[in-house]
Amino acid sequence: MDAPVRSLLYTPGHREPMVARVLAGGLATSPDVALLDLEDGVPAAEKESARRVIAAALERRGAGPRRFVRIGRSASDAAERDLAAAIRPGIDGVLVPKVTRAEELALLDESLTERERAASLAVGSVRVLASIESAAGLLDAPRIARAPRLAGLVFGSEDFAADLGLPARREGAAAELLYARSAIVVAATAAGLPAIDGIWADLTDAAGLRRDALLGRQLGFSGRQCIHPDQIPIVNEIFSPSEAEVAHARRVVEAFESGVTRGLGAVALDGEMLDAPIVERARRVLRRAGV
Repeated sequence: MDAPVRSLLYTPGHREPMVARVLAGGLATSPDVALLDLEDGVPAAEKESARRVIAAALERRGAGPRRFVRIGRSASDAAERDLAAAIRPGIDGVLVPKVTRAEELALLDESLTERERAASLAVGSVRVLASIESAAGLLDAPRIARAPRLAGLVFGSEDFAADLGLPARREGAAAELLYARSAIVVAATAAGLPAIDGIWADLTDAAGLRRDALLGRQLGFSGRQCIHPDQIPIVNEIFSPSEAEVAHARRVVEAFESGVTRGLGAVALDGEMLDAPIVERARRVLRRAGV
């Protein structure tokens, strides 16, 4: 994505007041991305209502968060009906659930191109987040990450755990998911994309969310999915550089650039040699902080 994404909030498409509030920036803390849901968060009997609500909401473009719509599984009849409602002025992208093969997104690209032209949108303007939710999807994640329009890889942690038959309640460092989380980060990074971590299902456990979000950041994720507005402040905090990190990054970049200007072959700061990876990491911190 063009700007850093820390928090993505699922919002059921059939809950019209909630959709309007999120898109208008009416929450105490706004997410970076509003994920308007047409998939699992909407009962089957409410799908058509949700499509109408989302279509109308997207037409009312405002200054709120970026707008992505989670559609049905790629190439399904539900997905085509979802796209018919979602692809219109005001949309930023779609989240495709349960992606297992890169070829699914190649077919989606063709459909999106047709719908963009019909809606008088620039071809390629609708971006795609691909959600990895199964062992099969994880194995093809490096190819999926290089599909057309990709804005990032998303970890569908609950469905992934179910696919592997893991316990519903995960404790500690959730070590059984460490491999999958790391593999998704590596696949996304190799393609030059951000990776978005899974949800924290226990809404009463803010401390658990904080611990797991910090672990996700340490693994290389750039953001996290949220299922309740109360989770947004914690997620935004964890995935934003701290004041100390920004200050240190500034010192690293300034010291390095000063050394280059003076023609030094090697530059050190506080006894640490500043090689290319360290300087690039500092610059990345400054970019994420918007300075």
